[in-house]
Amino acid sequence: MSPAFRTMDVEPRTKGILLEPFVHQVGGHSCVLRFNETTLCKPLVPREHQFYETLPAEMRKFTPQYKGVVSVRFEEDEDRNLCLIAYPLKGDHGTVDIVDNSDCEPKSKLLRWTNKKHHALETEKNPKDWVRQHRKEEKMKSHKLEEEFEWLKKSEVLYYSVEKKGNVSSQLKHYNPWSMKCHQQQLQRMKENAKHRNQYKFILLENLTSRYEVPCVLDLKMGTRQHGDDASEEKAANQIRKCQQSTSAVIGVRVCGMQVYQAGTGQLMFMNKYHGRKLSVQGFKEALFQFFHNGRYLRRELLGPVLKKLTELKAVLERQESYRFYSSSLLVIYDGKEWPEVALDSDAEDLEDLSEESADESAGAYAYKPIGASSVDVRMIDFAHTTCRLYGEDSVVHEGQDAGYIFGLQSLIDIVTEISEESGE
Repeated sequence: MSPAFRTMDVEPRTKGILLEPFVHQVGGHSCVLRFNETTLCKPLVPREHQFYETLPAEMRKFTPQYKGVVSVRFEEDEDRNLCLIAYPLKGDHGTVDIVDNSDCEPKSKLLRWTNKKHHALETEKNPKDWVRQHRKEEKMKSHKLEEEFEWLKKSEVLYYSVEKKGNVSSQLKHYNPWSMKCHQQQLQRMKENAKHRNQYKFILLENLTSRYEVPCVLDLKMGTRQHGDDASEEKAANQIRKCQQSTSAVIGVRVCGMQVYQAGTGQLMFMNKYHGRKLSVQGFKEALFQFFHNGRYLRRELLGPVLKKLTELKAVLERQESYRFYSSSLLVIYDGKEWPEVALDSDAEDLEDLSEESADESAGAYAYKPIGASSVDVRMIDFAHTTCRLYGEDSVVHEGQDAGYIFGLQSLIDIVTEISEESGE
């Protein structure tokens, strides 16, 4: 257990870092925040923290890099807006990088970690009439949040038009409804507990989307069982019902969220978990096809690498004794940026002269293929309910492999293989 985890002491006289919504979060209910360009943070769950500190070496390439622990508070800025601020923990300097927030939108109270003296944010003493008005506004905001959440549940698939001539990646931060919902709910929870507590531990993890200009993200809930061994009867029954009423029970995997940039139409498509639960097996397959389709043609060059990584992951998990990854997700990520297209029989010399506009779109993928980055990432995330015999305090110890998760991986491999074969690859 790291020194950072054993203490909640905040390093004195240190400024904090303003945390912002992670705009590429497409699933899950836990709030994921942007710490810096390459690092994210989320509320620390002891079991997940233990997993990252003890995970087998061969699994590391299939999980985000763990970077440490920070203390997070919510504070008011000069305009009385609530902000989440991260501070280093005492004796934990080595886990945090110096942060460049220059690409963030301007804030009146943008705090960075420095060696300068700490000046805490202070709220002025206000007249009683302002306090009453403030409470009234906060109550209205709370009701508005509930209304927005209900609207979001009903709007299970959303499309947003993006200005293709502009910087697509910079526009993404204004659209993702799921990340904004999670961020608002986290603020609301922390604010409601403010009288009792205003200091929380968050873990720092690698930002898997940072290497992509326009990340397309698929969040898949894996396994035939989602409830942990410590779940209450009510919680277990609820999770069992969700599995039985979705593709989880049939193929061991279901869609938990999706973000796709369709370059052909200049649209961002978001699919949330409520829609994912309703999909049939055929609907799940169609959703996967849609994830790898850019609006003009199927990104076939991604299918081979995805299959390779899924097969490798399956082999790794088959060697893990006693692990159960209940309620864990699998992320598939690739770059949705539209690259220049080149005729299949073109010489390498032609690449410099052929522009995106010169490609004959009517010929489709049969005559042209994209060039550029074809890298795709496959990672396991969310380990709040993971168990293993190494966790001595667990009352239930499982034997052998996580058959439900491996079953879901094999189903995924089979479906991606079908898509690949049916598309003529």
